Amino acid sequence: MPVIAFANPKGGAGKTTAALLLASELASRNAQIVIIDADPERWISQWADLPGKPENIRIVSDVTEDSIVDQIDAAAATTQFVIIDLEGTASLMVANAIGMSDLVVIPTQGGSMDAKGAAKMIRLIRNQERMARRAIPHGVLMTRTSAAVASRSLKNVRAQLDKAGIPVFGTPIVERAAYRDIFDYGGLLRDLVPAQVSNLENACKNAGAFTAEVLNRLRQAMAAQGAA
Repeated sequence: MPVIAFANPKGGAGKTTAALLLASELASRNAQIVIIDADPERWISQWADLPGKPENIRIVSDVTEDSIVDQIDAAAATTQFVIIDLEGTASLMVANAIGMSDLVVIPTQGGSMDAKGAAKMIRLIRNQERMARRAIPHGVLMTRTSAAVASRSLKNVRAQLDKAGIPVFGTPIVERAAYRDIFDYGGLLRDLVPAQVSNLENACKNAGAFTAEVLNRLRQAMAAQGAA
Protein backbone atom coordinates (compact mmCIF):
# COMPACT_ATOMS: atom_id res chain seq x y z
CA MET A 1 0.00 0.00 0.00
CA PRO A 2 1.18 3.59 -0.59
CA VAL A 3 3.84 5.01 1.72
CA ILE A 4 3.78 8.81 2.01
CA ALA A 5 6.61 10.54 3.88
CA PHE A 6 6.61 14.14 5.12
CA ALA A 7 10.13 15.52 5.41
CA ASN A 8 12.04 18.76 5.76
CA PRO A 9 15.30 19.04 7.73
CA LYS A 10 14.24 22.49 8.96
CA GLY A 11 11.94 22.36 11.95
CA GLY A 12 8.70 24.31 12.00
CA ALA A 13 7.99 23.88 8.30
CA GLY A 14 4.50 22.50 8.94
CA LYS A 15 5.15 18.85 8.12
CA THR A 16 3.36 17.42 11.17
CA THR A 17 0.26 19.51 10.48
CA ALA A 18 0.25 18.47 6.82
CA ALA A 19 0.73 14.80 7.71
CA LEU A 20 -2.14 14.83 10.21
CA LEU A 21 -4.42 16.71 7.81
CA LEU A 22 -3.86 14.05 5.16
CA ALA A 23 -4.52 11.28 7.69
CA SER A 24 -7.63 13.08 8.93
CA GLU A 25 -9.09 13.45 5.44
CA LEU A 26 -8.35 9.83 4.51
CA ALA A 27 -9.81 8.59 7.80
CA SER A 28 -12.96 10.62 7.15
CA ARG A 29 -13.33 8.57 3.97
CA ASN A 30 -13.06 5.35 6.01
CA ALA A 31 -9.56 4.47 4.82
CA GLN A 32 -7.32 2.41 7.10
CA ILE A 33 -4.19 4.37 8.01
CA VAL A 34 -0.98 3.80 9.94
CA ILE A 35 0.92 6.93 10.99
CA ILE A 36 4.57 6.30 11.80
CA ASP A 37 5.49 9.09 14.18
CA ALA A 38 9.25 9.40 13.73
CA ASP A 39 9.43 13.02 14.91
CA PRO A 40 11.19 13.20 18.31
CA GLU A 41 8.59 15.70 19.52
CA ARG A 42 5.85 13.06 19.00
CA TRP A 43 3.16 15.66 18.25
CA ILE A 44 0.97 13.15 16.43
CA SER A 45 1.31 10.64 19.27
CA GLN A 46 0.20 13.37 21.66
CA TRP A 47 -2.79 14.09 19.41
CA ALA A 48 -3.65 10.38 19.52
CA ASP A 49 -3.84 10.55 23.33
CA LEU A 50 -6.62 13.15 23.11
CA PRO A 51 -10.30 12.15 22.74
CA GLY A 52 -11.65 11.42 19.28
CA LYS A 53 -8.96 9.40 17.52
CA PRO A 54 -10.84 7.03 15.20
CA GLU A 55 -10.23 3.29 15.16
CA ASN A 56 -9.08 3.40 11.53
CA ILE A 57 -5.94 5.38 12.44
CA ARG A 58 -3.16 3.48 14.18
CA ILE A 59 -0.07 5.24 15.52
CA VAL A 60 3.42 3.69 15.58
CA SER A 61 5.72 5.81 17.73
CA ASP A 62 8.46 3.45 18.92
CA VAL A 63 10.64 4.12 15.89
CA THR A 64 14.42 3.86 15.64
CA GLU A 65 16.99 4.09 12.90
CA ASP A 66 17.34 0.30 12.99
CA SER A 67 13.62 -0.51 13.05
CA ILE A 68 12.01 1.95 10.65
CA VAL A 69 12.46 -0.16 7.51
CA ASP A 70 10.78 -3.18 9.13
CA GLN A 71 8.03 -0.99 10.56
CA ILE A 72 7.26 0.58 7.18
CA ASP A 73 7.21 -2.87 5.56
CA ALA A 74 4.89 -4.27 8.23
CA ALA A 75 2.52 -1.30 8.08
CA ALA A 76 2.36 -1.29 4.27
CA ALA A 77 1.40 -4.97 4.29
CA THR A 78 -1.58 -4.46 6.58
CA THR A 79 -3.15 -1.06 5.86
CA GLN A 80 -4.34 1.12 2.99
CA PHE A 81 -2.06 4.10 3.62
CA VAL A 82 1.18 4.57 5.55
CA ILE A 83 1.96 8.17 6.51
CA ILE A 84 5.36 8.97 8.00
CA ASP A 85 6.09 12.15 9.96
CA LEU A 86 9.88 12.25 9.84
CA GLU A 87 12.32 13.94 12.16
CA GLY A 88 13.64 17.36 11.17
CA THR A 89 17.14 16.22 10.24
CA ALA A 90 18.78 14.61 7.23
CA SER A 91 19.51 11.38 9.12
CA LEU A 92 19.90 7.74 8.10
CA MET A 93 16.37 7.14 9.39
CA VAL A 94 15.05 9.83 7.06
CA ALA A 95 17.07 8.47 4.13
CA ASN A 96 15.77 4.93 4.71
CA ALA A 97 12.17 6.12 4.93
CA ILE A 98 12.51 8.16 1.75
CA GLY A 99 13.97 5.16 -0.05
CA MET A 100 10.82 3.18 0.78
CA SER A 101 8.31 5.93 -0.02
CA ASP A 102 5.89 6.12 -2.93
CA LEU A 103 5.59 9.88 -2.44
CA VAL A 104 7.66 12.36 -0.45
CA VAL A 105 5.95 15.60 0.57
CA ILE A 106 8.32 18.44 1.47
CA PRO A 107 6.42 21.06 3.47
CA THR A 108 7.97 24.50 3.12
CA GLN A 109 7.07 27.94 4.38
CA GLY A 110 7.66 31.00 2.25
CA GLY A 111 11.12 31.89 3.50
CA SER A 112 14.71 31.34 2.45
CA MET A 113 15.58 29.05 5.40
CA ASP A 114 12.70 26.70 4.62
CA ALA A 115 13.62 26.76 0.95
CA LYS A 116 17.20 25.76 1.81
CA GLY A 117 15.82 22.91 3.91
CA ALA A 118 13.68 21.80 0.98
CA ALA A 119 16.69 21.92 -1.34
CA LYS A 120 18.66 19.76 1.09
CA MET A 121 15.82 17.23 1.19
CA ILE A 122 15.62 17.11 -2.59
CA ARG A 123 19.35 16.36 -2.78
CA LEU A 124 18.76 13.51 -0.34
CA ILE A 125 15.92 12.22 -2.51
CA ARG A 126 18.14 12.35 -5.60
CA ASN A 127 20.80 10.31 -3.81
CA GLN A 128 18.22 7.72 -2.73
CA GLU A 129 16.95 7.53 -6.31
CA ARG A 130 20.45 6.70 -7.50
CA MET A 131 20.87 4.03 -4.84
CA ALA A 132 17.45 2.48 -5.44
CA ARG A 133 17.69 2.93 -9.22
CA ARG A 134 14.13 4.23 -9.36
CA ALA A 135 12.37 7.57 -9.36
CA ILE A 136 10.91 8.65 -6.01
CA PRO A 137 7.93 10.94 -6.66
CA HIS A 138 8.11 14.08 -4.57
CA GLY A 139 6.83 17.62 -4.36
CA VAL A 140 7.19 20.78 -2.32
CA LEU A 141 4.10 21.76 -0.35
CA MET A 142 3.80 25.43 0.56
CA THR A 143 2.48 25.71 4.13
CA ARG A 144 1.07 28.31 6.51
CA THR A 145 0.22 30.58 3.63
CA SER A 146 -2.16 33.52 3.87
CA ALA A 147 -5.66 33.05 2.51
CA ALA A 148 -5.72 36.71 1.50
CA VAL A 149 -2.44 37.50 -0.22
CA ALA A 150 0.84 35.81 -1.10
CA SER A 151 3.83 37.44 0.58
CA ARG A 152 6.83 38.66 -1.38
CA SER A 153 9.05 35.99 0.19
CA LEU A 154 6.55 33.25 -0.73
CA LYS A 155 6.45 34.45 -4.32
CA ASN A 156 10.26 34.51 -4.36
CA VAL A 157 10.53 30.93 -3.04
CA ARG A 158 7.92 29.71 -5.52
CA ALA A 159 9.76 31.39 -8.40
CA GLN A 160 13.04 29.76 -7.36
CA LEU A 161 11.40 26.33 -7.19
CA ASP A 162 9.79 26.79 -10.59
CA LYS A 163 13.09 27.94 -12.09
CA ALA A 164 14.83 24.85 -10.72
CA GLY A 165 12.14 22.58 -12.15
CA ILE A 166 11.15 21.28 -8.72
CA PRO A 167 7.56 20.00 -8.56
CA VAL A 168 5.30 22.03 -6.30
CA PHE A 169 1.84 21.10 -5.05
CA GLY A 170 -0.82 23.29 -6.59
CA THR A 171 -2.71 23.37 -3.29
CA PRO A 172 -0.92 25.17 -0.43
CA ILE A 173 -1.84 24.57 3.21
CA VAL A 174 -3.42 27.83 4.32
CA GLU A 175 -2.98 29.05 7.89
CA ARG A 176 -6.23 28.10 9.66
CA ALA A 177 -7.30 28.07 13.32
CA ALA A 178 -8.97 24.70 12.73
CA TYR A 179 -5.60 23.06 12.07
CA ARG A 180 -4.36 24.16 15.48
CA ASP A 181 -7.59 23.04 17.14
CA ILE A 182 -7.22 19.38 16.19
CA PHE A 183 -3.89 19.29 18.03
CA ASP A 184 -5.47 21.02 21.05
CA TYR A 185 -8.75 19.12 21.25
CA GLY A 186 -8.22 15.88 19.29
CA GLY A 187 -10.35 14.12 16.70
CA LEU A 188 -10.51 14.66 12.97
CA LEU A 189 -10.75 17.98 11.19
CA ARG A 190 -14.30 17.24 10.06
CA ASP A 191 -15.31 16.34 13.63
CA LEU A 192 -14.80 19.92 14.82
CA VAL A 193 -17.92 21.94 15.61
CA PRO A 194 -18.42 24.78 13.09
CA ALA A 195 -19.83 27.12 15.72
CA GLN A 196 -16.65 26.78 17.76
CA VAL A 197 -14.07 27.13 14.96
CA SER A 198 -13.67 30.02 12.54
CA ASN A 199 -13.68 29.23 8.82
CA LEU A 200 -14.00 25.47 9.37
CA GLU A 201 -15.66 25.00 5.99
CA ASN A 202 -12.74 26.66 4.20
CA ALA A 203 -10.25 24.62 6.24
CA CYS A 204 -12.01 21.40 5.20
CA LYS A 205 -12.02 22.48 1.56
CA ASN A 206 -8.29 23.25 1.73
CA ALA A 207 -7.45 19.91 3.37
CA GLY A 208 -9.70 18.08 0.92
CA ALA A 209 -8.05 19.70 -2.10
CA PHE A 210 -4.59 18.81 -0.76
CA THR A 211 -5.66 15.21 -0.17
CA ALA A 212 -7.11 14.96 -3.67
CA GLU A 213 -3.81 16.17 -5.10
CA VAL A 214 -1.86 13.61 -3.05
CA LEU A 215 -4.10 10.80 -4.32
CA ASN A 216 -3.77 12.03 -7.90
CA ARG A 217 0.03 12.12 -7.62
CA LEU A 218 0.02 8.58 -6.24
CA ARG A 219 -2.12 7.41 -9.16
CA GLN A 220 0.24 9.09 -11.62
CA ALA A 221 3.25 7.48 -9.94
CA MET A 222 1.63 4.04 -10.08
CA ALA A 223 0.73 4.51 -13.72
CA ALA A 224 4.29 5.57 -14.56
CA GLN A 225 5.68 2.60 -12.66
CA GLY A 226 3.35 0.24 -14.54
CA ALA A 227 4.34 1.75 -17.88
CA ALA A 228 8.01 1.22 -17.03
